[in-house]
Amino acid sequence: MKNKILTLVSTIMLFIPWTILPLRTNQWALESPTAEIMISCYAAFMIFSGIFTIISYVKAKAQNHLMKVCLIINSLYMAGGAAAFAMMLIQ
Repeated sequence: MKNKILTLVSTIMLFIPWTILPLRTNQWALESPTAEIMISCYAAFMIFSGIFTIISYVKAKAQNHLMKVCLIINSLYMAGGAAAFAMMLIQ
């Protein structure tokens, strides 16, 4: 049961970063302080979801086929979130 819950949470975490696209269509989301805060929050969530999925897969042994897909995609999200933070620090 624990493995199913961890898999469900990791699967839900796959879709949350895509919610930035409808938010960025608003004019207020493109202005300077709001844009940086929004991107930082999404990047932090993407890093958290990658770490959560890795820990769930390795430590909690939730190793099913869906979890393998979640592990790959959330790891890519984690790398993208780290890249977003790195680009903000360079500027």
